[in-house]
Amino acid sequence: MAGLYFEQFSPGQEFAHDWTRTVTEMDNVLFSSLTMNVQPLHIDAHFAARTEFKRPLVSSLFTLGLMIGMTVNDTTLGTTVANLGMSEVAFPKPVFAGDTLHVRTRVLSVRESRSRPNAGIVEFEHLALNQDDDIVARCKRSALMHKAPA
Repeated sequence: MAGLYFEQFSPGQEFAHDWTRTVTEMDNVLFSSLTMNVQPLHIDAHFAARTEFKRPLVSSLFTLGLMIGMTVNDTTLGTTVANLGMSEVAFPKPVFAGDTLHVRTRVLSVRESRSRPNAGIVEFEHLALNQDDDIVARCKRSALMHKAPA
């Protein structure tokens, strides 16, 4: 099991995740289609060419999902009970097809669960960066994590 248990997290702990991912035009079109996001800025190259960006933007929700997904192997794979939520989600720079993303994570806080004696809550801050190390996405995420088996 690659994920860490609640007791293995501590505030200030940092992860530079090894996974990287080059985003493709197909990723963007398929994700936009699957989520019924018909915004032409994501799926219409002719429309996007007339905008300040000059090309389609990758859906921010795809970027958010990819960012969090790229953290799972090092942090929560097989050790999480549930994702409790995300806050302070921001996309300071756009993502385009051809950008290669990597992610860093910092543990902000850990606390015992008040309702589940076998679990605790870990708050993460995730940052997604492109190939130029520009931050393209960030969020805080809370996860309910299993405690290590006795």
